[in-house]
Amino acid sequence: MSVPLLKIGVVLSTMAMITNWMSQTLPSLVGLNTTKLLVASGGKADRSTGVLPANPEESWQVYSSAQDTEGRCVCTVVAPQQTMCSRDARTKQLRQLLEKVQNMTQSIQVLDQRTQRDLQYVERMEVQLKGLETKFKQVEENHKQNIARQYKAIKAKMEELRPLIPVLEEYKADAKLVLQFKEEIQNLTSVLNELQEEIGTYDYEELQNRVSNLEERLRACMQKLACGKLTGISDPITIKTSGSRFGSWMTDPLAPEDDTRVWYMDGYHNNRFVREYMSIYDFMNSDNFTSHRLPHPWSGTGQVVYNGSIYFNKFQSHTIIKFDFKTSVISKSRQLDYAGYNNMYHYSWGGHSDIDLMVDEGGLWAVYATNQNAGNIVISKLNPNTLQIVKSWTTNHPKRSAGEAFMICGTLYVTNGYSGGTKVYYAFSTNSSTYEYIDIPFQNKYSHISMLDYNPKDRALYAWNNGHQVLYNVTLFHVIRSEQEQ
Repeated sequence: MSVPLLKIGVVLSTMAMITNWMSQTLPSLVGLNTTKLLVASGGKADRSTGVLPANPEESWQVYSSAQDTEGRCVCTVVAPQQTMCSRDARTKQLRQLLEKVQNMTQSIQVLDQRTQRDLQYVERMEVQLKGLETKFKQVEENHKQNIARQYKAIKAKMEELRPLIPVLEEYKADAKLVLQFKEEIQNLTSVLNELQEEIGTYDYEELQNRVSNLEERLRACMQKLACGKLTGISDPITIKTSGSRFGSWMTDPLAPEDDTRVWYMDGYHNNRFVREYMSIYDFMNSDNFTSHRLPHPWSGTGQVVYNGSIYFNKFQSHTIIKFDFKTSVISKSRQLDYAGYNNMYHYSWGGHSDIDLMVDEGGLWAVYATNQNAGNIVISKLNPNTLQIVKSWTTNHPKRSAGEAFMICGTLYVTNGYSGGTKVYYAFSTNSSTYEYIDIPFQNKYSHISMLDYNPKDRALYAWNNGHQVLYNVTLFHVIRSEQEQ
């Protein structure tokens, strides 16, 4: 039992003792005790002690105390009639005793109030102690869960790093290839120096062929370095919060270095106004923009700006339109044969996203689905000038099951959803016409992605995430293969 509870018990016991003392002692102090011999009908005497004054009207009557509903002590004292002489010594004693009783009653009341307050304090402390005990249990359980979660994360990270070992081995071979290029350049430099000293002693055409060959090989090497396999996506960088839940925004990957214009399209249908911001700074910090009116409303969020023109899917059709911003006219339009449209084969979030146009290091692409391919994704490489299909690839991935998709270095990457926990889990390479299932998580910060496109100039993913314009940096692994390996 706790200390406050012991205090309450002691106080209650004390109150009972005081009450008992008052009932037994008060009469004797004032001479009111009387002993009567009661004779029963049987003739036997029965001695009984009580407060039985000879003349009740001239005496004080004190009864035993009791407790009220709140546990307080109650004493009952009956005063005599007022005909008694106030100068009587016994009356004076009774008055003094009455004052003492009143003082004791007040003390008992104060003590009772304190007891009640202590009891309330104990009850509150009991509730708080139970709450602390519950919190300690929760902390202990959360600690165990965190340890298990951290262990799983470390194990998963090790599994991600394991496939990189052969990639690092290939980097060793790539370093040797670069050294071979360096040696050939040094040899050619030496030959050129000798040629300057002895004009005509070396076949000039052969030398030129070697230089041209080396130049082509170096360009091919640089082209390979520009591309790579996606291995990671950074945390999101929120550029701006604006617009509705759906939309698209982008920059031109073929624009000059000093051209940083941002193109902004709010909504996924029944709209034909494109905003042009002069720079990413203007886009982030102001509402100063130029508005371009398209001849037709667009469909979905799969538009791209490429080399000064915008490519978009005409609303409720499978027609692709190329609109030149400089001349404000349609420079080319063409139907994408057999492509589903008008929410026939959209991404899982809907929004008339049947035809998705995208750009990577290789040029312009269209991603869609057809009845002929059973609603699975079709990838088509497009000529950006004529919009004709250069080549198409059919995949086994249903278009309606894809959250979003984007192209990097000729490989289509598909996400498993558009809300909640999201990851890139499917990749189809147009270079080898093969696919694989991968696991590259990325943070879906605002819970609803309606546009996700890659910009090869910035090496970044542009996303429209529930009314937020967001950027993701990407990590690519570059692998250089020699001509004998190809």
